[in-house]
Amino acid sequence: MTFKAEYIWIDGTAPTAKLRSKTKIITGAPAGLDALPIWGFDGSSTNQAEGHSSDRVLKPVFTCPDPIRGGDDVLVLCEVLDIDMTPHASNTRAALAEVAGRFAAQEPIFGIEQEYTFFDGSRPLGFPEGGFPAPQGGYYCGVGADEIFGREIVEAHLENCLKAGLGISGINAEVMPGQWEFQVGPLSPLEVSDQLWVARWLLYRTAEDFGISATLDPKPVKGDWNGAGAHTNFSTKAMREGYDAIITACESLGEGSKPLDHVKNYGAGIDERLTGLHETAPWDKFSYGVSDRGASVRIPWQVEKDGKGYIEDRRPNANVDPYVVTRLLVDTCCSALEKAGQV
Repeated sequence: MTFKAEYIWIDGTAPTAKLRSKTKIITGAPAGLDALPIWGFDGSSTNQAEGHSSDRVLKPVFTCPDPIRGGDDVLVLCEVLDIDMTPHASNTRAALAEVAGRFAAQEPIFGIEQEYTFFDGSRPLGFPEGGFPAPQGGYYCGVGADEIFGREIVEAHLENCLKAGLGISGINAEVMPGQWEFQVGPLSPLEVSDQLWVARWLLYRTAEDFGISATLDPKPVKGDWNGAGAHTNFSTKAMREGYDAIITACESLGEGSKPLDHVKNYGAGIDERLTGLHETAPWDKFSYGVSDRGASVRIPWQVEKDGKGYIEDRRPNANVDPYVVTRLLVDTCCSALEKAGQV
């Protein structure tokens, strides 16, 4: 027997990487991740090689059922290697694996809120031709054909993610017409990042069947419209058990060069979104606060009330690399917690 394996990888396009995929026909009964073969591709066509030395390697790191093709077919997320089997320069997963392993005893977990915007041709879905819809107000978590655009695609994407076994925890309409969000987690750093990349691929692929495109542009419409982020919820075992660790984590994110170290790696175009307006803090100023969506980092009200829980880094763009944002948060916060003896 044979089955189809859709090999998915992250390319080297700058400043924001794209997803690529191609299909491999595999003979034999479907098996687990370890049984999937490595494969290759032309890196000169994906901004990952020069033409005179173009071969690059795809190493499977995550697999799940293919909800679009069905049957025994699978999706296979891969990391990119050079031909000597070392991580390619565009491979951000390898660095996360090292940091996540180093701090595994602290049991870091994440939930990432992925915002995105549907486009019909050159305009956001729901925007009239040659004009603008009514101002923001009723679109967020709204209902009705006058305020909600693209729900059939969103529902199909949700169903595909669930059939694939991804850790999707919710969906909602966002503040701008045609703008939506899905959440992945709570999961470990590598799990949440792998699954978010696959969920993104499924978003693009699902919307493709409707003739609609989806974008992670952090500011898809200029002016008085909300941007699109990837709010990142984070905790460690110590944070889930006590409030002092919550404060230590927040303080660590504001120390020295850390605010800029993070923000410059939180997605291209971040200064267009983090303006201090539209539920954001200015990109060049760090703050944290309870229930404050205008802060860089929010402590949910119930966390203060319960004296334990998690924090929400509100700065990452929708187009952030989840391998990078999770690595930075684990490295910064877990190092500080370790130094403070709060592990």
